[in-house]
Amino acid sequence: MSQCYKFIDLFAGLGGFHKALEALGCECVFASELKEDLRKLYQINFPSTQIEGDITKIDPKDIPAHEILCAGFPCQPFSQAGKRQGFDDEKDRGNLFDYICNILEEHKPRYVILENVSNLKGHDGGNTWNTIHNKLLDLDYDVKEAIISPHQFGIPQHRKRIYIVCQQKSFGNLDYYEFPKGDKNAICDIKSIIDLQNENVTPLKEDTRFQLEVWQEFLTKLVENGDTLPGFPIWAMEFGATYDYEHEAPAFQGLKDLRGKRGKLGKVITGSSLEDCIKLLPNYAQTKRSKEFPAWKKRYIQQNRLFYERHKVWLDEWLEKVANFDNSHLKFEWNCGKNVAPTIEDKIVQFRASGIRIKMPTFSPALNLVGTQIPIFPWVPLPQSRIKDGGATKGRYMTLKEAAAIQGMQDLSFGNEIYQLPIGRCYEALGNAVNVEIVKKVAKELINHGK
Repeated sequence: MSQCYKFIDLFAGLGGFHKALEALGCECVFASELKEDLRKLYQINFPSTQIEGDITKIDPKDIPAHEILCAGFPCQPFSQAGKRQGFDDEKDRGNLFDYICNILEEHKPRYVILENVSNLKGHDGGNTWNTIHNKLLDLDYDVKEAIISPHQFGIPQHRKRIYIVCQQKSFGNLDYYEFPKGDKNAICDIKSIIDLQNENVTPLKEDTRFQLEVWQEFLTKLVENGDTLPGFPIWAMEFGATYDYEHEAPAFQGLKDLRGKRGKLGKVITGSSLEDCIKLLPNYAQTKRSKEFPAWKKRYIQQNRLFYERHKVWLDEWLEKVANFDNSHLKFEWNCGKNVAPTIEDKIVQFRASGIRIKMPTFSPALNLVGTQIPIFPWVPLPQSRIKDGGATKGRYMTLKEAAAIQGMQDLSFGNEIYQLPIGRCYEALGNAVNVEIVKKVAKELINHGK
């Protein structure tokens, strides 16, 4: 049994650090979380732990003594998905690390375990990491870091994060410490977290099933006509389009430049005003953000137009079936490579703003989810109670419990008879959570060394 260290859980979220260190025999004596709804949930799951709100409003002297500080400090300032403003973040989230340092200076805990996005290390040409590293050194900590993803340990989630471990130099250095060794080629199978006995599932809507059927027809006809699956995103709205995109963006062109050309889905551009003409373009071509499209957008447009020219004989008929699709559903990304069966029903599907994404059934897409981006399992049978007369017998969304299992939180409660976290927030919070199993692996050797 490990020594019973006391720890604090900062930016606590769903309590991933709490669950991991508690499983290693440690005791949480303090937690903080800015979001009120997550604090309520934290208290439901960890009723004996004192949890406070905004860490910037708490005097470090008021925080109980502890041997371990844990923090998954906000990643948005450093994330590739955000503005990557770092310490200059407009919401001042980048400077929250300074509050961590204030607590370290006051309490001098033996160990520190931090987690953030992998981009932290390369942000601002390495300056952000150098700042963090040097601040920890100045506080008399030895520091080690590594980028780890759950899929390296057979957990069906690809999610690279940086883990930072520190030890007060008065207890020696970290020469003994090694991060857990995973295998980037470890076998992962999403089926390991799928619960076939759960009747509380959400079947696919008929519209969603139809859209997948139409895209399956696209794949089938493509192969039948002797072509391979494309390595670029399919933008069906470019099929038949002829508007100029190579020089000046359409929104900066004149009426005479656009009228008579073909826009979204090959429809002739008509209208008495520039505004009318612009509306007939693909939505990404309507922007006035820049006078010229970026190189990657030009490349995708060109690839899709050439693709259309090769296959217009059968594509023109197929296009009639997608005429009423939402803009994002006209985009299709095949992320499975060229050497697998061109079938959707045995893959993972995710409807994203960037398009319908098809992935191998190995690991889940990133769990930074909103309600419309929950992964779809087309092959999973529906419980009898969810099958309508004559309706589909398989195909559903990932359940909340399955998403939680990927993060090692399968026994977490998302509410009680008094308070329930809304379903959309549950998925969002899971997406922002630390992975319990990875934290356990990272912390175990650190803690055991101090027995």
